This record gives sequence, structure tokens and C-alpha cells, in this order.
Amino acid sequence: MSSTVLSSHRLSVAPMMDWTDRNCRFFLRLISQRVLLYTEMVTTGAVLHGRRDRLLDFSPEEQPLVLQLGGDDPIALAESAHIAESMGYSEVNLNVGCPSDRVQSGRFGACLMRHPEVVAEAVAAMMARVHIPVTVKHRIGVDDLDAYEDMARFVSKVAEAGCRTFIVHARKAWLSGLSPKENREIPPLRHADVYRLKRDFPQLQIEINGGIETLDQALEQLHHVDGVMMGRAAYHHPYLLADADARIFGEVETSASSREAVIERFLPYAEARCAEGEPIGRFTRHILGLFHGQPGARVWKRHLSENAWRPGTGIEVIRQALEAATASRPGRPPPEGIGSTPASLRVERSAGSPTVTAA
Repeated sequence: MSSTVLSSHRLSVAPMMDWTDRNCRFFLRLISQRVLLYTEMVTTGAVLHGRRDRLLDFSPEEQPLVLQLGGDDPIALAESAHIAESMGYSEVNLNVGCPSDRVQSGRFGACLMRHPEVVAEAVAAMMARVHIPVTVKHRIGVDDLDAYEDMARFVSKVAEAGCRTFIVHARKAWLSGLSPKENREIPPLRHADVYRLKRDFPQLQIEINGGIETLDQALEQLHHVDGVMMGRAAYHHPYLLADADARIFGEVETSASSREAVIERFLPYAEARCAEGEPIGRFTRHILGLFHGQPGARVWKRHLSENAWRPGTGIEVIRQALEAATASRPGRPPPEGIGSTPASLRVERSAGSPTVTAA
């Protein structure tokens, strides 16, 4: 694995079902150029037999980008990984952490922690088919198989198959009795087990996920592990990523765009996608938290929530929300440039996918 790939893992945004779609990822990339982004989990059945243009298309600006796969059949996973590589994804990741009933019925996700030999076979098959990295995201345990030694045996077995990067959600999963939401909240965090895993497997890339909500906390975690994955905090408060390139990745010549500038750059992308038939609500739902903690945040969020899904609503709802939020701030004039595409940006279409590039 190249040093560039390894460095991108210092901070990532977790794959989150129904959240980290391509519109969300494009928006987050406008805030941070270096944070590693993941797709939602996509099953091998969907990759092999579904509409790939709808499920797997992405804009080049989203890179570095990882496709997370769900499945347990090595042949299907290998073919899916090959498709991901051919489409330009930076990596593929195998989900061994999701505890939902739907995932369990297919014998993948967190229940695979009971079958490290299956995961090892799948990883070996994928690695034999592609040149891009293959990684595994897993829990610290599942049901009563939750001792540190159980996790260490799992990692050891999968590492023997060639996997070098493990992203560890520092909670166990209960496969019955808890909902997926409860599985993210009720089992206690055990960060120390992930730290121990890194000490016991220093040759592996060990990343931690779970309960990390600020860049300060991420920096503290990096004293113990190789990378940090943030989930809902990054989604609900996306602008916390604005300082990530400098603070996490050490970029010395970066300057974070203002929130207003992020929206200005997002508008041409959203407008182009809307012109292809996507409802504006599929964009506005991802940007609700942009002004979290700032004057006007409540007005911004309320205007988008109340108006974006009305029939006939278009891109103007974002401009109106920004104007309303700005007007609600004492002593602040409306932002300049909102409502027109900056001269330095243009919308291009490549293979049917709009992208925003510097002119």
C-alpha cells in the first residue's frame, strides 16, 4: 500500500446507509480535500445485477473514494472488487460490522466475525483480482464472542490472507435484541482494545471508529492508532472537517473555504444534477448542518426542511435559505456572488456525470 493511500486514512468519514451517497460525498469534498470518503454499503448482488450507473457512479472530485461491499461469497466479492477498480475507486472495503437483520439474513456484516476463515477467503479472492487496496471494517466482537482474544484471532486470520488495513468500530454488536441504532449507542466503547490491537499487530494499519466527534479527539486517537474514522458527527456538523487538511494531514498551504463559499461551489453541481431529474431535496438534506453553532443556523435549517420537498422546488431554495439565514444575523449583509456561478467554475459532464472543475 502506497504512502499516499496510508496518509489518506488518517481521517475518514464512515460509510453510512442512506447518508453517504454521491451528493453527500461531493458536498463533503468541498470542505476537505484530504479526508477519505466511503460509499454506503453496496451488496455484491446489487453490484453484479443492479443498475451500476445509479449505484456506483461518482464524480472525480470525490476521490479518494472507497467502495464498501457487503457479501460473503468470495467469487462475487472478487468480481465486485474488479468492477470497482475498473470504475476508478481508490479502494474496496469489506463490511464485517453491520448488525442489521437484513444483513444477517445474507450471512454478512457483523455475523462474519464468527467466521474469520470466510472473511480471509474473501479477502484473498479480492486481492487476487485487483491491484487497489482491500480493507476490512469490523467490530471488536459480536454477541458473546467479544473477548479481546477473539478479535485478535479474527484479525490474525484475515491478515494471513493479505489484508493490511483494519478499521475497528470499538463497540461489540448484538445480533438480536438491539436495533442498528442501539448497536451504535448501547454497547460500551472499548477504545483500549483497539489500542492493544495496534500494539500487538504493529505491522498492520489499525484505524478506530466510534464515539469520536471532534478533530481534537481525532488527534488524540492518532497517538494510539494509525487512523480515525468519524461518522455521524461529520455528517451532522460537516464544517468540522474544514480544518482537517491542516490539522490532521499537515497541509501548510491550505485555507478552509467559508461556509458561504462551500455553498457557492455546491450550487452548480446540484443544479446540474437537478437538471437530470434529481429532486432538490436529495441535496438539501445533506447540507442542513453546515451552519451548526453559527448565527442563522436555525433559519437555514428550517427553510430547507420546510421548502425543499415542495413540488416544483428547485435550486433557488438553497439561495433563499442562505439569504434568510444571513438576514437573520445582526449587522450582516447578504453574501456576494450567491445566485450566480463564479467565473472560475464551470459544469462539465463526463459519461453522464456532472463535475465541477476549475476553469
